[in-house]
Amino acid sequence: MPVSLSSAIDLAGPGESAARRMLRETFGFSEFRPGQEAVINALLAGRDVLAVMPTGSGKSLCFQIPALLLDGLTVVVSPLVALMQDQVAALRLAGVPVEGIHSGNSREQNVAAWKRAVADQTRLLYMAPERLMTERMLAALTRLPVKLFAIDEAHCISQWGPAFRPEYADLGRLRQLFPGAPIVALTATADEITRNDIAAQLFAGRVEQHVLGFDRPNIRLTVTMKRDWKRQLADFVAGRANESGIVYCLSRRKTEECAAMLAGKGLRALPYHAGMSPEQREVNQNVFMTESGVIIVATIAFGMGIDKADVRYVFHADLPSSVEAYYQEIGRAGRDGAHADACMLYGLEDIRMRRQFIENEEAGDERRRREHKRLDALLGYCEAPTCRRASLLEYFGESIEACGNCDACLHPVERADGSEEARQLLQAARQTGERFGAAHLIDVLRGADTDKTRRFGHDRLSCFGAGAERKANEWRSFVRQMVAAGFLSIDIAGYGGIRITPRGRALAKGEGEFFYRKDTMLPGGAKAVRKQREREGGQPLSDSENELLARLKELRLQLAREQEVPAYVIFADRTLIDMVRRQPRNKAEFAEINGVGAVKLERFAEDFLAEIKAGL
Repeated sequence: MPVSLSSAIDLAGPGESAARRMLRETFGFSEFRPGQEAVINALLAGRDVLAVMPTGSGKSLCFQIPALLLDGLTVVVSPLVALMQDQVAALRLAGVPVEGIHSGNSREQNVAAWKRAVADQTRLLYMAPERLMTERMLAALTRLPVKLFAIDEAHCISQWGPAFRPEYADLGRLRQLFPGAPIVALTATADEITRNDIAAQLFAGRVEQHVLGFDRPNIRLTVTMKRDWKRQLADFVAGRANESGIVYCLSRRKTEECAAMLAGKGLRALPYHAGMSPEQREVNQNVFMTESGVIIVATIAFGMGIDKADVRYVFHADLPSSVEAYYQEIGRAGRDGAHADACMLYGLEDIRMRRQFIENEEAGDERRRREHKRLDALLGYCEAPTCRRASLLEYFGESIEACGNCDACLHPVERADGSEEARQLLQAARQTGERFGAAHLIDVLRGADTDKTRRFGHDRLSCFGAGAERKANEWRSFVRQMVAAGFLSIDIAGYGGIRITPRGRALAKGEGEFFYRKDTMLPGGAKAVRKQREREGGQPLSDSENELLARLKELRLQLAREQEVPAYVIFADRTLIDMVRRQPRNKAEFAEINGVGAVKLERFAEDFLAEIKAGL
């Protein structure tokens, strides 16, 4: 059973806090990561906390350790059943009494879990907000010694909206119903507006905020115009055949199509989306977590809670929904601190589809306005003419010098005055009635003899053929950049027609200028990637060490199947890598491995020590 706070303090050695002892003995870590201890201490002192910490920084420990030190129950609110199941499984393997009540369990399992919570046999209880915020559950919890609420993925309060997950907005009632229990809200992605929104909805504006830096300098950032996404993706992965990666697609259909395309090129590519059975998703996830050189092609259904250290790249085949979503998704790369790549393709059709999604959402005008602004910010990042990382971090309120590790720094693109071309495009939109899409406007400007230009009489307009000297790709780039810059907009309510904004009308009158950046193709292919790796140096594992790591991963998978849990719940990749580098010979040395707590030491040391010894 967990110890109470007072007894934990009594057990702690000289100069060692109860929290540090718990960190070492239960979770197997010798030191806190930046920000963890401050959040833990605030919660133990009874203060509400909003913690914004980068992906991979160990947010879960910020509430798991207080839950074990406080003499009562901690309720954890989590948005996804799979995420709850994985965290519950991981805690149980560490010897922590934990339960989950969710739709992934049978009714009998949920009843048994609740009975154990009532009998004071658990310290953490995981639930989705929809289950927690029922009057029956809230009334039942008031009869239990609830000491802490943890709201995981708290950005959902602001970003998913009341129409999608209304119970997230309802979580603000917890402060009145449980005045003695502090609340911690945790997320990896929250700009100032989102933080203020969470603070207002959950804490009535009064909360202690802990915001760590957002920079992940080991991830190289690249954005390139979408031309032929299959070829562009194939070129990108060509030199990365032995590396693990994630490819994000907008739809389930495209996910399947993309995985099949990569598999056809001899790559190990597996799909992952909400339309698959839970069993097949788990199989694919386990393969990805256990084997090297596997590509997961996924919708946003994949990623929350995944702790795979050696993901070498994240490739967005489609535009993400916001800067926050983009940041969270690329954060799954390079968690071992070694070099990783984040590449995004985007084009005008991506912008149209994202605008359409926002307009179709069952939400109020204010929320739609904010989501359009969030998309505007992402488009601004995509079109950034200078350091891309500086643009990304500026969104989160940080300032840096040019990073030297993004496409804008490594392959600078000059900005050119495109005011004249912009005015030609504005004239074509105006003369055709602001109701046609980009393809037709480009045909008009280039003087194309098509059925459409003749049928509507657009071949007789003064703008017809005015831009014939430029290629269609160049004009597509102008349209996209003018939309991103706010000179043009896409008529979402209609059929995707290009409209002129007030800013565009001012430009048409000669007020202001439009500067554009020439599109460049992403440097890719095996040769480019190999040279890049050679420049970066580093100390990769030797061949023999990689062989041992592969055997340890296979052992981990075997044990995971026996325990019926995902592979990474047994040990994270970084723990296996630490085993390979240090090659412990006995239990005392095994106990020093990062991520090996007391319970896992007893459960797994013998098996892993035997495998390590066999390889010596």
